[in-house]
Amino acid sequence: MDLNLLRTFVAVYETRSLTEAAARLYVTQPATSQAVSRLRQAFDDPLFERSGRIMAPTPLAESLFPAFRDALQQIDRTVGSVHGFDPAASDRHFRIALSELGEVGYFPELLQAVRRAAPHVRIEAVPLDTRALPEWLAKGTIDLAVTSSPVAGEFESVRLKSQGYAVLMSERHPLAARGVDLASYFAASHVTVSGDSGRPNLQAALARLGATIDAPVTVTHFASLPPLLVGSADLIATVPDTIASAWATSWPLAVRDLPFAVAGVEVSLFKRATTQHTAALDWFFDTVQRAVHGSPGDFTAIRADTRRSRNG
Repeated sequence: MDLNLLRTFVAVYETRSLTEAAARLYVTQPATSQAVSRLRQAFDDPLFERSGRIMAPTPLAESLFPAFRDALQQIDRTVGSVHGFDPAASDRHFRIALSELGEVGYFPELLQAVRRAAPHVRIEAVPLDTRALPEWLAKGTIDLAVTSSPVAGEFESVRLKSQGYAVLMSERHPLAARGVDLASYFAASHVTVSGDSGRPNLQAALARLGATIDAPVTVTHFASLPPLLVGSADLIATVPDTIASAWATSWPLAVRDLPFAVAGVEVSLFKRATTQHTAALDWFFDTVQRAVHGSPGDFTAIRADTRRSRNG
């Protein structure tokens, strides 16, 4: 069987779309349709049937996919070991999904690492959507993702760091002077971030203590916290400790230890499972991993006019 037919099969299976498969393979949609027709004849099975807007695989296609995918990956890696991937000559377009804080704290560092070796590549940071990640990684919509949220599915990943939490508040908050114990923490008014992927760990710790917090304010972005806390000296926030420490260098903010234990948030790098351009993907994954692994991130970009903030 023509190896290109197997590539078409895998591309259609992973994207669930003739149009997206054609774009991935750099061929026309009619050519992809023709290849699918030849596959159907070869296997005497529809393989893919239209269901709404997607091409749903048949049971036979489901059974064939793992072996075809693994075979193509092995072939590509074998060929890549001979010819290799030359980052210095590549103009490939890579896409990486990052949270708001990931883009601020990690993207500059990983961009420098990538461009030192591959000055002509294009890198696109995609806003992280944890609910869509399994589909994005399965279909090859993105190449990599940095997230602390669990990702359903069998995707290659590596842990980058474990992130702790601390209490952040205005220097004018009464707790900034006397410290935070359990009673004062639960008595305080809190501001929370709705998109904080570490919230489940904090909520689990609170549940073990049989306690709740009063959170009259909720925001959608971490970047909203520094000016909000400076302007509302009665509020405190529980945030990643490295970020809190970075903000305290340029904002009139105080960082205090949490008065109870919270499991660290595991930040991991995930790789897409699709088969195209395997050598380039492996290089990108390894380069980003080396650049970000263990890094606390640089969050000082979210800065204040210190004189104006301290004076009110």
